[in-house]
Amino acid sequence: MKRLRLKLAYDGTDFCGWQLQPGVRTVQGELEKAISRITGTPVRVHGSGRTDSGVHALDQNAHVDIPDNRSEVPWLRALNAILPEDVAVTEACYAADSFHSRYGALEKTYTYTLWLNRQFVIPQRRRYVWPCGDVDLERMDRAAEYFLGEHDFAAFQNTGTPVSDTVRTVLEFSRRQGATPYECVYSIRGTGFLKQMVRNMIGCLVEIGRGKAEPHFVRSILEGKDRKKAPATAPPQGLYLFAVAYGEGDCGSDQAGRDQSGKNGRE
Repeated sequence: MKRLRLKLAYDGTDFCGWQLQPGVRTVQGELEKAISRITGTPVRVHGSGRTDSGVHALDQNAHVDIPDNRSEVPWLRALNAILPEDVAVTEACYAADSFHSRYGALEKTYTYTLWLNRQFVIPQRRRYVWPCGDVDLERMDRAAEYFLGEHDFAAFQNTGTPVSDTVRTVLEFSRRQGATPYECVYSIRGTGFLKQMVRNMIGCLVEIGRGKAEPHFVRSILEGKDRKKAPATAPPQGLYLFAVAYGEGDCGSDQAGRDQSGKNGRE
């Protein structure tokens, strides 16, 4: 068996999240179905993390063990030829047997896009933004600073995934201009995240941006560790898994997307 590492991008709108679930459409399910079609045997794909229903990804990472007799398959080209249009493989390579897409991840970066105009949302962006309306971005920026560093994020975790502890470290929480003049994008980078933690942080910032709380409200919520006292969760469509960072050498030198002409399948 050889360990194949994949990078994926997908539009999460019509998926019930990443994780395989019976009777519903998931990214993991579509990927496993496509790979099994090529290998002729059942496979199990492991992702760097689970994205919820409606959440998008630009750099989801995954790995799967494939039979040696399929090692010459041009995986990038082959998978993109049969995967549905709302998911794509952007990189494929062979990795060391010790590589693990989830446990080997050192950092993850999520982005969240807000739509700041109350009067309309252009159709091309509706599936990818939260139309939160007018907010005070400077107040939100001040509030975001309270999230930086190591904290117990129990108040920003939704139920559903048991964890041994709720302490996490946020390394960056920054804002930039979005794809249109009506958008802003928050970028959140950390060593790990709890279930719907990013969406809960954004929901809190929007409450502050609407003038319903002061920026230091974030500190009191963190210290209180009570999810019931925190604002509502932001909707999923504005959230993107933007990047996953690993240590050097995690991806092997053998490309797994090379066609007969020597190209890697990216045109």
